[in-house]
Amino acid sequence: MVRVVHAADVHLDSPLRGLRRLGDDAVADTLRAATRGALEALVALCEDQRADALLLAGDLYDGTWHDYATGRFFTRQVQRLADSGIKVFVVSGNHDAESQITHSLTLPPNVHRFGVDSPGTVVEEHLGLAVHGQGYRTRAVSSNLAAGYPREVPGVVNVGLLHATVDGSRSGGEHERYAPCSVDDLTALGYEYVALGHVHAREVLATGRTTVAYSGNLQGRHPRETGAKGAYVVDLAPGEPAQLTFHPLDVARWESLEVDVTDASDVADAMGLLRGRLLDARRDAGDRPLVVRVALEGPTAAAADLADAERLRHEAEQVAEAAGVVLEKVGSRARPPRAGGADDPELVAAVRAAADALAQDPALTQLVRGVRAETGRLLSDAGLLDLADPRALAELARQAAQDLSTRLEGR
Repeated sequence: MVRVVHAADVHLDSPLRGLRRLGDDAVADTLRAATRGALEALVALCEDQRADALLLAGDLYDGTWHDYATGRFFTRQVQRLADSGIKVFVVSGNHDAESQITHSLTLPPNVHRFGVDSPGTVVEEHLGLAVHGQGYRTRAVSSNLAAGYPREVPGVVNVGLLHATVDGSRSGGEHERYAPCSVDDLTALGYEYVALGHVHAREVLATGRTTVAYSGNLQGRHPRETGAKGAYVVDLAPGEPAQLTFHPLDVARWESLEVDVTDASDVADAMGLLRGRLLDARRDAGDRPLVVRVALEGPTAAAADLADAERLRHEAEQVAEAAGVVLEKVGSRARPPRAGGADDPELVAAVRAAADALAQDPALTQLVRGVRAETGRLLSDAGLLDLADPRALAELARQAAQDLSTRLEGR
């Protein structure tokens, strides 16, 4: 049996922006250092599990280093693995392509970084392990790298290491389409395991003779990267299905909650329902800091009061603080139990019609051009809003109309 640990998308020292808005300096400091802490946890996992090898499937870095401290930190971590006799295999991805990283440091001899011109194979005879891989020369790779990977080496465990977009992945559409391939392309290689990177949500795409899996990223970096993040411990034997065990390694966690407030008769009831969900999330996160984005929804008599964004924020922050959770954002999509309470139903209808028309208008992106030039990058990096995404703008228009009509109908 061969035991490997599969991780990807570490994005070491990724600059997390917009953390000041959390209002908790200690949590913000933890998040800034989280990618390093997650990598240290990964190394400890390899040692604790007595792994034969660590597989890093691309985007170890987040682009070129600001200084050599980033490279020195990684070198110290893999030296720990060298001292434990653990091999490390690395392919570069779009963020740490050969064209993106301008610095370099000498790595310990236990680390093998695959080339970028063609797939390479390393056979570790004493382990009974063959690892196949190819990295990125440039940030944008449009060719199917998997098509050039060699067939399996007989008599040993074969593992493929690849940073790619695989057709059929549930979350693949959220990322740029690089090194595209199909599950069939990968299973046809005859390997026992294909360790994938690039998609930040973990997912097993194929099982059986060949297991194909994304491990997801090691640490969530913004509100859209929710839930437990970590690595797979994979036990392998020639010709046998892989045995995968997921281990959470994130230092801090992001979560997104949709809270049904249908049974709430007032704001206090709604906050009680929110409290229960936050406590459940707090328990699931263990002792790591938890940052939560909340959306209240459902028909409720409290809808008009919940549409008061300032009051809702203060009410929810009190509940979150008591639950030991940092509230990143809260909003309400709640609506009155029935329409018709407005002083002017025609006004409500007009608001909704205007929002629907605006949401479908391609010119919507032109309306925010000035704002996008000034703050668009900050909003996007902070995970708040992508002003270049027509879908996000359309949803913003719909939400504004919903808030206004809810307050009109609930008067």
